[in-house]
Parts: sequence; C-alpha cells; structure tokens
Amino acid sequence: MNGLKSTLLTAVLAAAIGAAAAWGAMTWAARKDQPVDLHHIVHEQLDLTLDQDRRLTAIEAAFAVRRGTLEAEVRTANRELSAAIAENRGDTPEVRAAVEHFHGAMGQLQLATIRHVFEMRAVLTPGQAEEFDRAVVKTLRADAD
Repeated sequence: MNGLKSTLLTAVLAAAIGAAAAWGAMTWAARKDQPVDLHHIVHEQLDLTLDQDRRLTAIEAAFAVRRGTLEAEVRTANRELSAAIAENRGDTPEVRAAVEHFHGAMGQLQLATIRHVFEMRAVLTPGQAEEFDRAVVKTLRADAD
C-alpha cells in the first residue's frame, strides 16, 4: 500500500507541476507575443477607419479588465492547488477540487480570449478579417511549435 500512495503522490505532484508550468508558459506567451503582435497588426497594418480604431480600442480596453480578473482567478486557483498538495500530500478530494478549480479558471481565460478575438474580428472588413485571421493562426501555430 505504501508503494501505491507514493505512486499516487508522484502522479498528483507531476500533474500539478505540469499544470503550473503550462499556465506560466501560456501567460508568458499571451503577455509577450500575442497582444503585441495582434495589436500591431490591427492598428498598424489593417488601415482602419477612425470608427474601427475607436471601436477596437474600446474592445481591447474592456478585455484588458476582463483578462486581469480571469488571470487573478487562475493565480488564486494555483495557490489553492499548491496549498492542497502541501496539506494533503496525496490524491484527496481537496486536491482534486483544487485541480478542477484551476482547470476551470484556465478554461474561462481561454474562452474569454477566443471570444475577444472574434469580437475584434467582427469590426473588420472582409479583407481586413482575412489578414487578421492569418495573424491569429500564425501566432497560435508559433506557440504550438
């Protein structure tokens, strides 16, 4: 039974470390690459009208607030997960609940980001949207490599 507990603890710790590393990498990539690249493309390369620029600026400002709230929830869930692992040292309902909270918070951040991208796209003309789509796909593929 001791071997099983040790194996379970190792698996839970590995999952938690992997989740924390994935969150860190995603947050770093989102802050470093995606907003700067998309912002540059949208505002510098798409030849926006004044109305489009105004609307997109408002969309980006609203999302910055929303993203901050969601990122704070991810950080909270990450702290809960680390505390649950430190306190329980095994695969317990508390650890599982903390993992679920973390996954839920990350999922909400990802969904909000995708909705934001589509909200921005809706402001663009069909030609601008094609260039925007290429930039989004290129950014996502670069992150996958």
